[in-house]
Parts: sequence; structure tokens; C-alpha cells
Amino acid sequence: MFPVGRDASHDCVHYFQGGDVARGRVSLARQVLILQLAVLTVVIAAGAILAVFDARRDSDDATRQEVLGIAVSLAQAKSTAEALHSPDPTAILQPQTERIRIATGMDFIVVMAPDRTRFTHTNVDQIGKPFSGNIDRALRGETFTETYTGSLGPSIRSVTPIYDNGAIIGLVSAGVTRAKISEQVKHGIPVILGITAAGLALATIGSVLLSRRLRRQTLGMAPAELRTMYEHHDAVLHSIREGLLVFPSRSPDVAEVVNDEARRLLDLPEGAVRRTDLPESMQVLTPVVVRDEMHVTPNRVLVVNRDPVEWEGRTIGTVLTIRDHTELEGVIGELDSVRGFAESLRSQAHESANRLHTVITMVELGRYDEAVQFATAELELSQHLIDRLMGSVQEPALAALLLGKVGQASERGVELTISDDTALDSPAPLTTHEAVTLIGNLADNAIDAALSSPDAWVEVTVQEVDSQLVVKVADSGPGMSADDLARARSRGYSTKDNHRGLGLALVSQLVARYRGTITAERKPAAEVVVTIPRTAS
Repeated sequence: MFPVGRDASHDCVHYFQGGDVARGRVSLARQVLILQLAVLTVVIAAGAILAVFDARRDSDDATRQEVLGIAVSLAQAKSTAEALHSPDPTAILQPQTERIRIATGMDFIVVMAPDRTRFTHTNVDQIGKPFSGNIDRALRGETFTETYTGSLGPSIRSVTPIYDNGAIIGLVSAGVTRAKISEQVKHGIPVILGITAAGLALATIGSVLLSRRLRRQTLGMAPAELRTMYEHHDAVLHSIREGLLVFPSRSPDVAEVVNDEARRLLDLPEGAVRRTDLPESMQVLTPVVVRDEMHVTPNRVLVVNRDPVEWEGRTIGTVLTIRDHTELEGVIGELDSVRGFAESLRSQAHESANRLHTVITMVELGRYDEAVQFATAELELSQHLIDRLMGSVQEPALAALLLGKVGQASERGVELTISDDTALDSPAPLTTHEAVTLIGNLADNAIDAALSSPDAWVEVTVQEVDSQLVVKVADSGPGMSADDLARARSRGYSTKDNHRGLGLALVSQLVARYRGTITAERKPAAEVVVTIPRTAS
């Protein structure tokens, strides 16, 4: 679950600090760091090796182009052909080829006769001796490059023919030994190694920083601990009988966590849940802590708690917990009705006792006619109201409710009357319980409002008009504007210890369920009118 209002890292870390789990564990961040460093080391080392081989290959390719160019240039020079026709070609060609060799960095430049006899060589002892290597392709007029082990060791060499009037009169071979090529490659290895070391250092720094960030995000927990925590978290979310929603501060319009009970209680759709999907009264997500706030939806009465989610001293989200209060609110409503009846009976018993004592005293004083007149007058008044209600309202529970409200209002100093045109055969489409809730809450609100006036009165009318159930409750209070009524209906919440404020919300819930209307008037008197079609399903 999400820690609320305290240090989350302390809770989560200590949640897994017991037994064998904490001993010898390696956090996810450390495992990722080790794996990342191993992979980076292998990749960078492989890259360095490939770079060395690539440098060797590039050097070989460059050497082939270079020896080929030098051999062809020397073979095509007119002075080379002229020297071969001289009595002593070595005397002319050896100094020239040595100058060229030194200038170009070649290891050898050999000018030879078609029979392989060398006219020039780096090692003068090899002059006059046969050339070792392949020349057959050159004798056929082809210029080629090969790797061959000669008198100076393995080398890359090119061989090309020397033409004079279309005839091959000699051959030129230029080459560089493998040892020299390797030496050149070695000079580039420090640069490659430096780049490799720098890359590895940067990768290590990046991995460490990533590991620290991951450690903060995972609270230093190992994969097994994260899996266990997720399994517990998921099991709790699906099993608790309390709705839970979590809205992150970074994206407060979309819930990050929604459990099954929250979807059921709020009739939420599958998939992502947006704040606009919640009832209007629950869409405000301020960081203020709220305890046992009552909300009324079209189908339920809910108790909502709201807490900020804190992490390292800053608020990172909001948690809403929701409990279903519908059945309990129904029981409380019935209990309030029974309590009202009991209070009414107590009041009537008290008044009856007073009247009885008065009658007895009058009889004892011999005032028999006055005693009879006093007793029958009170009885006739009460009996008249009872007979009228029982004759016009066929539902006994509603008649009893209205009689009880008359007595309850009288005890609070409010004159409550039932209009003469009140008549009702059946509360349909409402059930008896729903009708009691509707009329009782409207009457209670009217009595509360009437108390603010010096001459407090309330008038209740219940009748059927044009196939519609109409309930009118007028009072001497200030009344409500259309905006006040809309706010009272949409606000729909109260505190746990005080259920006042739910009345109009519960009435609105019933009206919406049966597709009725509720209006409020201020003139000529404060009045709330509820109309429910009889044909509503």
C-alpha cells in the first residue's frame, strides 16, 4: 500500500528487514549496476579489439595502394626503360630507387630482368641474385599486389611490368614488410586505448548515477522483495472491501491506482480512470486531509477519506478511500423516523398526562361541565387530524410519518400543517421506505429553515396531479434560490457525526433515480416542489 503522511522509505525498507530476506540480499540497483558494467566492459573491450583489427586492415589497404602506386610510377618512367638498355642498369637504377624508397618509406624497391635477376635491392648483397616471389602474372602483362615472405620477411608487395615498344623488358616490385606495418599500427593503439578508457569511465559514471537513481526509486530493495511487495500490494488492492484511488501530483487528472471496490462503488469504467469520471463532489483533490466526509451518488451514500501522499517532505499524490454507507444510512434514516415517532409519542403522552391531570382536578373541584368540554375539545382536534389523514393518505406509514412530524414540529415551536388537498392512494413508483425518506427529509429541512423566522410554520402537501406524484413543502424560512438548490444537491456531503446536509442530496438521489424534477421557489413563500412521474421505471 502507499505510505501516507510519513517517510515512505522508512516503512518500505523496514517492511522487508526481517529474517533471511535481509541477509546477503543484493538490491535491484546494485544488480543492474553490476550487470551494466559487465556488459559495457565486454562491449567496449570488444569495440577496442575490433578497432585495432580495423586499424590493421586499413593500414594494409593503404599500404597496398601505396606500393602499387610507387611500382607503377617507377615502371612507367622513361628513365627506367632507358636504364635497362644501358650496359650497367644497377649503376643507374640503384641510387634512384634508394632515394625513392627512403622518401616514400618503402622497405624495398626491386627492378629486375624478366628472368628474375635483380638490378636493385635495399640489401646490395641481393643484387644480381634471382627475385623470390611470384612474377608469372606480371610477365603476362598484369599488375598485382600480394602478401609474400621474401628475403626481408613477410611483406605486402606489388609487381608490375616495364614496357618498351610494347615488349616487357623488366619488372618493378615495391613492398613494405609486415613488421613495419605492425609498428605503425602499434603507434595508434595508445589512442584507441585512451578512447576506450575514456568511454569506459564515462559509462561507469553514467551507470553509477543510474544505479543511484534506481536505488532511490526502488528504496534499495532486491528483486525478490519488489516481487513480494507487488504481490502483497496487488492482493490487498483486490481483496479489501474499501475503495481506493491514488492520483499522482505529476498527473492529477488520471488515477494511478484504482482497485475493484472503487470501480464498483463509483460505477467506474474499465481502463484508465480520470478525475472527471468521479462524482462532481469528489473531483476536488486538495492536499487537505479529510476524514469521514459523506458523499451522495445517484445510487449510494459513501464515506470518503482523503490523504496526501508524502515523500521526502513533498506531496507526490492524493489517496482517496471510500466506504459504502448506503445500507447504514438507510438504517439511520429508519432509526431517525422511529426516534421521531417515539419523541412524538413522548410529547403526546406528556401532553395527555397534563390534560388528564387538568380534567381530574376540574372534576375534583366539581366543575364537571368544564371538564367534559375541555377533554372533548382536545380529543376532537386530534381525532379530526387523524381521521382526515387516514382517509386521504392510504399508506399507513406515510400517514403516521405526517402525524409524527406535526408533533415533532410542535415540540420545536413550529406549526406544521397538512394541507386540505393532501390525498394519496399509493406512493408508487416509490416504495414506502423511499416515500418516507423523501417526505421526511423535505419536512425536516423545512422545519430547520422555519426556525429562523419569528412566526415559524411549515405546510406539507402530498398529492397526485396528472399522473405525477407531487410533494410540496412550504415554510416561513428564507427559502433557496435555484443556485443554492443546485449546490446543495451536487455538494452531497456531510460529516460522520452530523447527518444534517444529506437530506436534499438523498431526495435528489431519489428524484434522479425516477427521472423526476425538484425545484425551489422563494415567492410568495419559500417552497420546494418534487415531481415524480408515475410511469417512471
